[in-house]
Formats: sequence, structure tokens, C-alpha cells
Amino acid sequence: MDWTGQLHFGPLKPLEQVDGTLPIEDHGLIGDGMTGALVGRDGAIDWLCVPRFDAPPVFCRLLDRHRGGAFTVAPEHLLESRQSYLDETGILATEMRSPTGLVRVLDALTFHRGSILSDDAQAARGELVRAVEIREGSVRLRIAIDPWRASPIQRQGEAWQIRFADRPEIVLNLHADRPLDGPQTVIELHQGDRINLTLRWNGVEKDDRSTPPLQAIDDTVDAWRRWLGCLSYHGPQKALVRRSAITLKLMDNVENGAIVAAPTSSLPEEIGGVRNWDYRYSWIRDAAFSVYALRRIGLNREARNFLAWVHDVIDQDGGRPRVLYTLDGRQPEPEREDPTLSGYRGSHPVRWGNDAAEQRQHDVFGEIIDCAFQWVRHEDHLSERLWSRLLPLVEAARVEWNEPDQGIWEIRSSGRPFTYSAALCQVALDRGAWIAERLKLPGDIDGWRADAAHLRKTILEHAWDPEQNALTEHIGGEQRSGLDASILALPLRRVVRADHPRMIATTEAIRRTLDAGDGLLYRYRPDHSPDGLPGHEGAFILCSFWLVDNLTLQGRLDEALDLYNSLCARANPVGLFSEQIDPSSGRFLGNFPQAFSQVGVISSGVNLSRALEQGHHDLGEGAAGRPNSARS
Repeated sequence: MDWTGQLHFGPLKPLEQVDGTLPIEDHGLIGDGMTGALVGRDGAIDWLCVPRFDAPPVFCRLLDRHRGGAFTVAPEHLLESRQSYLDETGILATEMRSPTGLVRVLDALTFHRGSILSDDAQAARGELVRAVEIREGSVRLRIAIDPWRASPIQRQGEAWQIRFADRPEIVLNLHADRPLDGPQTVIELHQGDRINLTLRWNGVEKDDRSTPPLQAIDDTVDAWRRWLGCLSYHGPQKALVRRSAITLKLMDNVENGAIVAAPTSSLPEEIGGVRNWDYRYSWIRDAAFSVYALRRIGLNREARNFLAWVHDVIDQDGGRPRVLYTLDGRQPEPEREDPTLSGYRGSHPVRWGNDAAEQRQHDVFGEIIDCAFQWVRHEDHLSERLWSRLLPLVEAARVEWNEPDQGIWEIRSSGRPFTYSAALCQVALDRGAWIAERLKLPGDIDGWRADAAHLRKTILEHAWDPEQNALTEHIGGEQRSGLDASILALPLRRVVRADHPRMIATTEAIRRTLDAGDGLLYRYRPDHSPDGLPGHEGAFILCSFWLVDNLTLQGRLDEALDLYNSLCARANPVGLFSEQIDPSSGRFLGNFPQAFSQVGVISSGVNLSRALEQGHHDLGEGAAGRPNSARS
């Protein structure tokens, strides 16, 4: 099939490597709801974990260009390239030009025929298809598969088989519909010629092995487009909002609804720095933001599935909830540093696992109770057993809100009473009272409401610094507190109104003091990092979208729309964002793509769309009879 009419490429551009490494932004993501792969503009898949996101990678050249391994399909003497997604899908095309011809590679992690992406735990086929076509001229096509830490590749029938000494349960099989001399070979091809490569791993059923690669791609196209038919959005940056929804879906585990923060590990927040974390897990906070964004554009099944996963995790855990979980709801392995990999552009250490799972972060109380609130609003029920698990979290928020914790930014130094954490404890009390009253469940409803009101007042009074004319990072304390962009999220959680005089002043103070240039914001002052680690970091993309939301809710729609459009223009050519941006160069930093950043595109777009249609005057109001919730 010729998919040309469904691809929308920008201009071909020369490849630019920095320190011998392809920039983060020169990649696209493909996925199947079980795992995700990064495809570089140079034709290399240099990141893939199998069989799922949080498994060890089989390709990780992104973290070590010499030893990490990749699966490359590209012409010799590659000059320039470009990428585009196939319309309304998670299937990626890369076009590459050599001195003699033009090659197109279509990459897909495929789905079974007839898959329903929202409710189909068996949708993923466990295979990667790379469909290659020579579009112009002739090329010498280089095919090279070199997995990380693999045993010698062996011929097995018509396939090349890859095993791993330290992971005997993982077996990869590479099939091609033209003969390959070996796992690293060069083939002479001419205009119109095609070759299809299929990399399969454990669990592919026998009847699926006979499905032709192009048919598997067609089945995957069909699944994506039927899923996207539920999406409803007609506001600013419509194409990018739809792409962001697809990107979040690429990070959604079809087995149970868990959503990973990002599909990668250890991409640095500063080149040469040490803030290199493993994000291949499901943070309650990040996923709750993701679910809320998806629900606002009509993707309710994803919201329901994630909320069910949260409920199951809390019910099974039994004790104090963790900040993050593996995709199957377990505690991650202890964080460790990997000395065998040099890191992206020499940024080490490379880390597997994340010790933030052991941190105290009091905002998790509010995130979980708010998830339950969303569930009740749409399902109108909650089991008594689950409520028995949730009720202690409301009580914990009541007494722990002023105790030190590691906060939303997961500092690796001693804790402190963060304003954002206290604000989310207020959310827990507010939503908990609503749930108990709505469903006639046991709980101190009047007391929780009184405590929620008191906590809101405490934040407004004791987080306020008259010298900085802003609500600050901490509540009270003897030492002067710094500014923190997370305060911009308080109106979004309906803790403080966006048009409250102190919130308006805080917005301006953050905009001025945390300015990284051209609308970008640091999450805190680079020279006053609270995390106890050396070095600096880039501008945090989501914080700028929070600024858009505050401007919108304050009625400053022209400013908000200008900023929103400028931020959206920073997406890479296929509509993806990393966690951070280097203000000096505009290059991406941090794990990629980042769910938080794509959430910002969606949520700010929805807020602006509603404000432009209805006027700003009622956007900060809580509906009568409902908690003062951003998610109502």
C-alpha cells in the first residue's frame, strides 16, 4: 500500500550529531501499549525495552553510542532526512536521502487485527515491523542489528535469532522477505524495490507469524483510527493536541491502564550532569494528570482503566501508598547505577530503578483521593473495602500536611514542608468529604471540610512572602523560602483561585524570577536548587503550560494564547516534547517523550478553547454542590 497521501513531511534536513550522538529531539516514538521504541532520524532504533516499558533494554545506543546497540536501516552515505507520523496513528515514517536515492522506512509496533486499544489487554502482537521502500534512484541499504549485551546472533531456519546470556527468557527473531547475508549486511536496491523486516519476541502466536508485514501495519492503522474516533477537540493547535493524545496513548499500558511517565531512562536534565533518572514507571501524580487530560477530550475509557488500576494498587498494597509503581503495581527494584554505559553525550551515571518510590511525598494523598473522586463522579459507586483503604489517607493528609517531605520535584536532600504538598493534602480533605457525603460512607465530613478551609487559609497566609510578593515554596519556617513554579498548579487543583490577588501576584513573581527566556520557566531558581545535587537543569516545559493556564483563568487570553502557540512551536517535527529544554540552545533535555509535557499541550488547549468560546469570567468557579475541584 502507498501511504504517501497520509504523510506530511517537513523539508529534508542534514543530520546533525552532537558529540557523535543524535539529539533527543531527532527521534519519534512508536509503541504497542506494552513497550515503546525511539526511532532516530538516521534510521536507527536506538531505544527499545522488551517485553514491556520497564524491562531491560535490548537497544540503548541513546545511552552509549559505542556499546548500547541499535537496529539500523539506512542508506550508505546518508545526507539528510525527515520524519512524519502516518495520519492519526502511532506509526512513524522516516525518509532518508543519499547521493543516489531516497529511502522511506515505515516503523510500527503492531496490533492484532480487530484490536480495541482502550479495552484489549492482548492487543500487542510483540513485534516490530520495518517496511522499507526505495522512493527514488538506487541505494546501497545498510541493515544492522546489534542488541545490547546479546549473545552471538545465530541463524535459526529463515530467521536470525538473538539471545541474551543474562536474560534467557528473552528471544528475538529477525525475519526478512529478502535474503539477508547476516545481521549486518548491505543490499543494493532500486526505485520501487521493497524489503520488509520483522523483529519478534516471545509470546507471538503461531497464526500471527504468517500475517504479512504490510497487513500487520494495515491492522495497526485500523486500530489507531478507530480508537482516535472518540477524541473530541476543536480548539487551538488541534493537530498537536491530537498528536499529544496519541503520544500519551503510546505510554499507556494496555494490560491494566497504568501510564508510564516516559518510556526512557537516564536522559539528562543537564548535559554532563547527574540528574539522570529512570522514568519507565507509573507515578500516581503524572498518570493522574494524564488521565484528566485524556478525559477532557473524550477519551473516557483510558481514564476509567487507569482509575481502576490505581484502586487495585491501593487495595493490594494495604499500607502507605507509594509515589510510583511498576506497571504491574509492584515496588521497583532498588535504584542502581550502571557503569557499563557512558550515558547520553557522556552524562552519567545511567540509572535503572528509581528510589523516589521510597520517598515521602504528601501530595500522593490528594492525587489518590482525587482519582477516587473522579471515579465516583463518573461511576457513582465505590466499594466499602476500597473506601476503608482510602479513608486513612484522608486522615493522614489531615495530620501530615505540615511535616517535611520530598515534594513534587522529589528532592534528594532532607525534606521540608512544601506548599504544593500541603495544597494536595487540602485536595484530599476536600474530595474525601465530597465522596463520603455523596455515597454516605463513614468519615468526619464536617471536620474534613473545616480542615480543608483552614488549610487553604494557612497556605494563603503562611506561604506568603511580602518581600517577594508571592506564595512561596514552603509553608512557614525561619528561613526565607524560594519561588517554585509548582505553585502555578494550585488554581488548577482549585486550592486557590487564579484571580485571587495573591495568586495574580505570585504568577507575576514566578514569571519574572523563574524566567528562562522566550516564555520558558525554570521550576525553581537554578542557583538555589532545593534537591541537594550539583549542577543545573533546563527549563521545565510543563511549568510554562501552567503559566498559560493561569493567564487564561485570569482572563488574559491574548497573552495566554501567544504563550501557548510559542510553546507548541517548540515541539519536535513530529509533535513530541521532552521533559525540559535547554534555554540557550533550544535542545531537548530529560526523558523523552514526557507525559507531563504532552499533558500540558492538551490541558492548556482545552482551557483556552473554553475561555475563547465562553469568556473567562466563569472558569475559576466551582460548581454548586461540588467540591472546589479542578476536575469537576
